[in-house]
Amino acid sequence: MLISQYAYFALKSTSMPASEITARLGIEPDEAVIRGSRRPVDPVIPAAHCWRVVCRTPGMTVDEHIAHIVDRLFVHAPQVGVLAAELDRTDGGPGSAVLQVVRVFEHPAGEPEDLSGPVDGLEKLPGQHQLLGWHLDRRTLEFLRLTGAELDVDEYAYG
Repeated sequence: MLISQYAYFALKSTSMPASEITARLGIEPDEAVIRGSRRPVDPVIPAAHCWRVVCRTPGMTVDEHIAHIVDRLFVHAPQVGVLAAELDRTDGGPGSAVLQVVRVFEHPAGEPEDLSGPVDGLEKLPGQHQLLGWHLDRRTLEFLRLTGAELDVDEYAYG
């Protein structure tokens, strides 16, 4: 099995552009999306402005992707949470902050399963891909609480 995966933390808003989110937080995003940049009329695409901190490093587990993002943003979490709450009020509902995990199974550019050598003295058997399985540690759960973020996990089969 081939697995391609990445994670990001995003602040989304229909009213506040990513440039203002950057100015308010003092943190440069890795990616920014402008509402209506692909289609400015109904339906507006994309539907919201988006400010993202992303981890796309190959070979990392989901836990490691998330830890990289949380390590980068944890000190700012209370400030991010205040802004997320403001965006929720302004835009009329929850969901302005999200920790997103995206996984694509059997993606041609994905990572193959590593069947080399024993792991911790145990034989590695096919079907135990090193990127399968993940968990959220206490620090990540605290980050989600402080930022008011939702966790969204998308998993797709390629093709």
